[in-house]
Amino acid sequence: MAKILVIGAGGQLGQCLKTVAERRGINDIVFPSEKEANILDAEGLNTLLQNEKPSFVINCAAYTAVDKAEDEVELSKAINETGAAYLANACKANQATLIHVSTDFVFEGNEVKLLKEDDVANPINVYGLTKLDGEKAVEANLAEHFIIRTSWLYSEYANNFVKTMLKLGAERDELGIIADQVGTPTYAIDLANAIFDIIAAGNNSYGVYHYSNEGVTSWFDFARAIFDISGTAVKANPIPGSAYPTKARRPAFSVMDKSKIKETFGLNIPYWRDSLAICINAINSNKFNETYR
Repeated sequence: MAKILVIGAGGQLGQCLKTVAERRGINDIVFPSEKEANILDAEGLNTLLQNEKPSFVINCAAYTAVDKAEDEVELSKAINETGAAYLANACKANQATLIHVSTDFVFEGNEVKLLKEDDVANPINVYGLTKLDGEKAVEANLAEHFIIRTSWLYSEYANNFVKTMLKLGAERDELGIIADQVGTPTYAIDLANAIFDIIAAGNNSYGVYHYSNEGVTSWFDFARAIFDISGTAVKANPIPGSAYPTKARRPAFSVMDKSKIKETFGLNIPYWRDSLAICINAINSNKFNETYR
């Protein structure tokens, strides 16, 4: 496989890419620290790519604090848009293909339909807007790109909904979980595998692609599955989003159509509940490297 450089290596997806690379025996891959690969340092990024000479760059660096982004607009914009532009330019200058990770939050989510890549994007919060602007920056500056939108990412690494539910479920007798926001959980290990499959395919069908696990669920049913699979004895109560107001609005329905990525690259995508069971088993068995927990 061609040489790969991962930006944002310390985050959840970056750690999953490292785990999957080790499992698959991918050795020609570099995971620089945030200091070595500062997404806001255009000159530094260019120097890094000059030195490493990767064929592919995977961008996992992002501002993902959805509610905080409403207050930290400039920082969110800098990381998600300006940083993406800097990286795209560095890739162009060094003949590298960019795999840029984006989000279902680029959609308004007010219609019950499977979202296709060419559907109109209309974000309803700052995070989604800055991620969409990041996509546009990549498209404007670099032809050789794959933009992969994903949703509800979780894993055994970093902070995420699954680990939060396991923690709260162990501490409390009862929890209220939002039931009127619908989407698809995505196991970041599965996304990491898909990214490596795309690289290995040698298919230059550049553009935007949707990737999540298969299936549809609400946050409430996702939480119930977490408790069921883990054997956590806690009562989960469905509540409307209006009962748990947040600073940033969320899409009510953001289930993505994955036909394009499956047909283009021949991917087999796991069902969300099957992948959730694998993740919870990994968390409970502590078989992953504690360094990346």
